[in-house]
Amino acid sequence: MSLEKEINDGIKAAMLAKEKVRLAGLRAVKAEILLAKTADGSDEISDGAVLKIIQKLVKQRKESAAVYTQNNRPELAENELAEAAVLEVFMPKQLSGEELETVLKAIIAQVGAASPADMGKVMGVATKQLAGQADGRAISEAVKKLLQ
Repeated sequence: MSLEKEINDGIKAAMLAKEKVRLAGLRAVKAEILLAKTADGSDEISDGAVLKIIQKLVKQRKESAAVYTQNNRPELAENELAEAAVLEVFMPKQLSGEELETVLKAIIAQVGAASPADMGKVMGVATKQLAGQADGRAISEAVKKLLQ
C-alpha cells in the first residue's frame, strides 16, 4: 500500500473517530501532496516524495512549538507537538545516537575524512544515505564531534 493511500485511510479513520489533532495533521500532509502533484502535473507521487513532505511538516511543527514555548504559549506548542507525533508515525524509525555514530564512522572511513575540513564530503554522503532516518542537525553535530 502506498504512503498516500495510507494517509487517505488515516484521514477517514480520524474523521470516524473524531480525532481532531490527528485529522488536522493528516489533512496538512494531503494538502501538500496535492500541491506537489499539481506542481508537476502528474497524478502519481512516489513514497519518497511523500516522505520528504512529511519530514518537512514535522520539522515545521517542531520549530513552531519551540517558538510558541519561547513566547509562553504552551497550549499552542502542545498542539503542534501532537500533530508532529501523528506525522512521525509515517516516517521510518529514527536512528539512536549510538547507531548514528556507527554509521557515520563507516562513512568517514569510506570517504577518507581525517579533519573538520572534510566535513562537507562526509555530510554529502551521510545526508543521502541517512535520509529519513536522522535529522540533518543531528547528523551535522555527530560528524563535527567525530572529526574533532
